[in-house]
Amino acid sequence: MEIELKLLLAPQDAPRLRAHPLLAQLAQGEPLVLQMHDMYVDTPDLQLCRHQAGLRVRQVSGRWMQTLKAGGSVSGGLHSRHEWEGQVPGPQPDLAALDSVIGRKQPIRALLRQDAIRDALQPVFTTRIKRTVWQLRTPQGDQIECVLDQGVIESGADGAVRSVPVSEIELELKQGQAASLFDVALALLQDVPLQLGHLSKAERGYRLAAPQPLRAVKAQTLALDAAMSVEQVFLVIAGNCLEQVSGNQDGVAAGEDMESVHQMRVGLRRLRSALGMFKSLLALPDALKSELGWLGGALGEARDGDVLAGNTLAQLDGEAATEVAALVAAAHAQARRKHVQAAKAVTSARYTACMLGLQRWLQARAWRDSCSVRQVRRLDAPICPFARATLRKDQRRLLKRGKDLPKLAPPARHRVRIAAKKARYATEFFASLYDAGQLRHYVKRLSVLQDELGWRNDIEVADGLLRALAEMQPDLLQPAAYVRGYLAGQLQGGAGKALARPWRRFAAAPLPSKGSIGQA
Repeated sequence: MEIELKLLLAPQDAPRLRAHPLLAQLAQGEPLVLQMHDMYVDTPDLQLCRHQAGLRVRQVSGRWMQTLKAGGSVSGGLHSRHEWEGQVPGPQPDLAALDSVIGRKQPIRALLRQDAIRDALQPVFTTRIKRTVWQLRTPQGDQIECVLDQGVIESGADGAVRSVPVSEIELELKQGQAASLFDVALALLQDVPLQLGHLSKAERGYRLAAPQPLRAVKAQTLALDAAMSVEQVFLVIAGNCLEQVSGNQDGVAAGEDMESVHQMRVGLRRLRSALGMFKSLLALPDALKSELGWLGGALGEARDGDVLAGNTLAQLDGEAATEVAALVAAAHAQARRKHVQAAKAVTSARYTACMLGLQRWLQARAWRDSCSVRQVRRLDAPICPFARATLRKDQRRLLKRGKDLPKLAPPARHRVRIAAKKARYATEFFASLYDAGQLRHYVKRLSVLQDELGWRNDIEVADGLLRALAEMQPDLLQPAAYVRGYLAGQLQGGAGKALARPWRRFAAAPLPSKGSIGQA
């Protein structure tokens, strides 16, 4: 399994990296400089890419090497994936040689055995890279390969060649602890502006060969095992949340995609909810907690602007819509400005430092340094009792806060919504430990309650945003007052009856008990 951290830098900052004192301090000898030419092959309909694999043949120093990478994950810039390679006589891949080294249970092995795949392989794109390699050894004895790649990715032929530049650092763990990758990256970041690299060269090449719009990344389903410890489950959950955050980084950085902002914010909220769920056993350092709050604020402002302009105001129709057309235009303009701010946030050195610091904390399991003996025992205990106690606690908190829900004032109702959201996230985190039927029944009722509380929160947030817009642009005072009154009427009309039924149905729903948890 290859474990590497990918970081992007501007070409003009490469000299600052080469001269960085850390490289001189840790390097074992002079850097090696290579000129590389890679050819990536796939079928015309990109079957390898569809199965999350990449096959290349590389020419370097007169030798040819083939490399197959498949599976794995990307979380906070950390790439983990399976890799198989070997020498070949020329520019053609040797599939028989690959077949002999790929594990029998790897899905990619069966795919490459299909005649239709083997016979259809052809060049898809190429890379031409100048690579500078430093072999680093940390004071703790960890061995890291630091690579600076600069060059170009090309696809097409004759006059239709398309290209994108490459300027990136790869820190690959050769021996030791993965946390050391982040120590090196954070040290480099102090002097060189860096961004997390979410896409491999293969992924960038495929996007060049077959252009496609950026797609928002939703949370992947978690697969937990009842034999896992509490700490192991926390690491799986945190990694899952970070995959969702980092998977939407490029969409947010593009500055326009509303769904990427939404999904990145959801990933961050899930992460913060998970940290709260395990806080009695491990505590995130205050500095990192503050940075997650900063990031959540930047994403939240963009998301709130999207909801106001694209949802709340979009529901106005007829005469009402005509009267507030200028207000709607101003709300859309404000949302676009918030998207620009969110894009600046996720492409900043501050964001890079936040994600690197968080990943370093996770990889090093740094919480153990301050854990009591009792906390360590609880971290090492099986997950099922912890999961059962957590869901019961979340349910009790929600039932307590939601008592007389239809009569609650907005601040108290907001606390109910937060409790419902935490209960929902916790249930989804532990879902694979439950009977699917019971789980579906419980989550459905919880979701209906969340939706009912959610649109009310959207209206309350909209009221504050409309008031702020009117203060910035006095000519919007009258239409903003009209809409605020209209929305307030919606909030009041039948509010009690609308909330009573979903609350009653949720309160009567039992927690899931069958499955691994029920047997623990």
